[in-house]
Amino acid sequence: MATLCRPAVSVPEHVITMQETLDLARTIHADHPQLPLALRLMENTGVRKRHLLRPIEETLRHDGFEVRNRIYEAEAKARVPAVIDRALEDAELRAQDIDVIVYVSCTGFMMPSLTAWLINTMDFRSDTRQIPIAQLGCAAGGAAINRAHDFCTAYPEANALIVACEFCSLCYQPTDLGVGNLLSNGLFGDGIAAAVMRGRGGTGVALERNGSYLVPETVDWIAYDVRSTGFHFKLDKRVPGTMEPLAPALMQLAGQHEWDATDLDFYIIHAGGPRILDDLSKYLKVPAEAFRFSRATLTEYGNIASAVVLDALRRLFDEGGVEDTARGLLAGFGPGITAEMSLGRWTVDDRVPDTASALVSDLVEETSRVG
Repeated sequence: MATLCRPAVSVPEHVITMQETLDLARTIHADHPQLPLALRLMENTGVRKRHLLRPIEETLRHDGFEVRNRIYEAEAKARVPAVIDRALEDAELRAQDIDVIVYVSCTGFMMPSLTAWLINTMDFRSDTRQIPIAQLGCAAGGAAINRAHDFCTAYPEANALIVACEFCSLCYQPTDLGVGNLLSNGLFGDGIAAAVMRGRGGTGVALERNGSYLVPETVDWIAYDVRSTGFHFKLDKRVPGTMEPLAPALMQLAGQHEWDATDLDFYIIHAGGPRILDDLSKYLKVPAEAFRFSRATLTEYGNIASAVVLDALRRLFDEGGVEDTARGLLAGFGPGITAEMSLGRWTVDDRVPDTASALVSDLVEETSRVG
């Protein structure tokens, strides 16, 4: 059974607080007729600070899509390998042990994907499979987990590497003055996350089932308008209410597994905003405390898109995990409106390490000879 091991997470060094964000909005958009509404929405996100790839003065300057995409590629190559190294170390594997890399990102574009560069640069095998996903937005973290799970189910001895790289600040568009876009300027942050899914062994979430659900007639609620200036984020005001139709999908997936989604031991949920978590708490009939890891990510990093789910899971590890066989739900939500969901049990790998096992075998053999 495939086990999702401890994620490694990294955020850039430049920090902007919510107060600084509000002050900037008041300065840059002083004459905006809906500025009070935008400020109120920003304050209600629950975000305390965010981490940015570049200093704020560079972030606010738009040098063109070509320049921004070059920055995306250069920074991904500079920052992703160290996060992967930590994820491999936490999973007690080497690059040579990985059979597939699932790479998700919606804030820059490369072809070939970063996966090809990683295989050439980090000692992955040349026959390592590549699954780059670029168009699922915030749902891609859940999708990456699910596609890795599918692969490890098809190939039970295989190991998968999941990588999420999101530089949301590179999508800042100074000419977009819609309230939804102004809100996104105070909500999204930058971050990188990686995690290994082991086909055999490992401590973490042993996945048992996954599923997807798309809310009909919501295709344009979360979207990119792709222009010469790059990706322009579009956010419909109806998005915060999507938990009402999505909660039943979570319940149905759990029901198919003969679990009750309202009575699980842990929940790792993409935190698009506090309203999402509040509504899901309401419709799933679970206490707000159940989503504490997601809220912590939102508070400390903002919405880091596809990396949120992995960071929330990392916080569960930091808390010490849960009891062996405890049941949990992981879910990411994004454009479509799409939900990518999975179910699993916490498992602790208590196998004797290979070196210790060899010593024991040698001792037993020597004792047998003496006897």
